[in-house]
Amino acid sequence: MPPSRSGYRESHRDDHAVCSAARSDAAIAAASAELIALSHAIHAEPELAFEEHRSAAKTIAPLAERGFAIETGIAELPTAFRARYGSGPLTVGICAEYDALPEIGHACGHNIIAAAAVGAALGLAEVADALGITVLVFGTPAEESGGGKVLLLERGMFDDVAMMMMVHPGPADIVGARSLALADLSVIFHGREAHASAAPEQGRNAGDASTVAQVAIGLLRQHLLPGQQLHGIVGHGGIAPNIVPGRAELLYYLRAADSASLDDLMRRASACFEAGALATGCTHEIRTLAPTYTELTPDQELLLAYREQITALGRVPIAQEFEAQRPFGSTDMGNVTNVIPGIHPVIGIDAGGAVTHQPGFAAASVNASADRAVLDGAVALARTAISVARDEVHSDRLLQRLVQRQEDIR
Repeated sequence: MPPSRSGYRESHRDDHAVCSAARSDAAIAAASAELIALSHAIHAEPELAFEEHRSAAKTIAPLAERGFAIETGIAELPTAFRARYGSGPLTVGICAEYDALPEIGHACGHNIIAAAAVGAALGLAEVADALGITVLVFGTPAEESGGGKVLLLERGMFDDVAMMMMVHPGPADIVGARSLALADLSVIFHGREAHASAAPEQGRNAGDASTVAQVAIGLLRQHLLPGQQLHGIVGHGGIAPNIVPGRAELLYYLRAADSASLDDLMRRASACFEAGALATGCTHEIRTLAPTYTELTPDQELLLAYREQITALGRVPIAQEFEAQRPFGSTDMGNVTNVIPGIHPVIGIDAGGAVTHQPGFAAASVNASADRAVLDGAVALARTAISVARDEVHSDRLLQRLVQRQEDIR
């Protein structure tokens, strides 16, 4: 019996997908030395949030050389950019991060993220016309502190994107990586200076207010809900031992499993900060230093496609039932995935037992396993987009979601 017409279409589509993936893989392989050099170059000159001028320029260069249309300084952010290739109806967005941490540099491996994003874009550009896609690479500054993606999202830079992808390095491969909602706070206590020996009774000690607040926070910890976390440092504690501190500042991160739980934690932590001020006769104010990050809500169909591709490359992600047991910090990509179908998987590197935000992880972010992660991440992201673009059901779903979102915006 001859094959059905539907069976023929399915086979024909699969053949095209295989061909597209092979062409994409070949383009990434041809650029492999350049991609690894890009990762190392960003790593060698770490730059902090909203100051990533050299890193952004390095990330743009290979895209511009291959015909991507470049827009810099988008959304009034000097170190943000958008690079476009193709004109198909399905717009695939890829996020490149490149900011570093104070003093310990690229201890979160954002150099790998940027290089993998460029690699995936080069692979997809090779097949963009055949797939009917538009490839958009976004340079997204200030993930560590500042929420660059939130600002880009709020200012409409992602309004035409049907799906968004990126890959983040870590100690192990995690497809459905979990993150926590996060609030970035400055708590400032205002007291009154006085001579600490001659007239201490004239003072109101803002440093003591911060101490009382931290004691209260410490006691609160045993009663937190699962997933809730608080951690902070003293940003400013005084001027000199013989001056009663008239001003003190605490810098705190509040995290929770989801936005509702974060709201609850904010209420309880705020009471601790208020207690410090009340006990010492000071006043206080709470400032939000960056946009609040929401938890990751990855698109399940895109996750399935990515899992298939990363496994085909010989990687063994942790089992799905263990993915939720330990969150991978917080990320402004959470806000994006709450609006746009997207994924933020973790790709493993051999860090010798070090974890992110340790100097050992910064050193590992340019070793041989990190270089492999750049290339594997690029290939897996590109293949994921190809598999979705070749599947009418999934591509139509994404396009319908985009139309609905654009109607909601209007």
